[in-house]
Amino acid sequence: QVQLVESGGGLVQAGGSLRLSCAASGRSFSSYAMGWFRQAPGKEREFAAGIWWNGYDTYYTDSVKGRFTISRDNAKNTVYLQMSSLKPEDTAVYYCAVGETLDTLRAGARINYWGQGTQVTVSS
Repeated sequence: QVQLVESGGGLVQAGGSLRLSCAASGRSFSSYAMGWFRQAPGKEREFAAGIWWNGYDTYYTDSVKGRFTISRDNAKNTVYLQMSSLKPEDTAVYYCAVGETLDTLRAGARINYWGQGTQVTVSS
């Protein structure tokens, strides 16, 4: 059974940092794109960051560029999201996802698996 388990969420003050982790189990995703989506209260889920299997090709939504860094460790089947200079508008449930390609992942299409989500709350 495939599972994506996120961790690292919590409450942080504006300007602070958090590191999210998503550990996959049940199969290897070393040849897939992995990424993070987020859903703020009352809003639709949106793509935040994605990374291709090679660990080098990445894509970020404009609102997090320069503040968030995505990385992965294929040996551990884990993807990370380092979030810095956090803003109250970053408050959301963050979901890990696995997709066929980086392009389809960032489009929110053909998502193979979702995690259950982890809450990130940034206070002003």
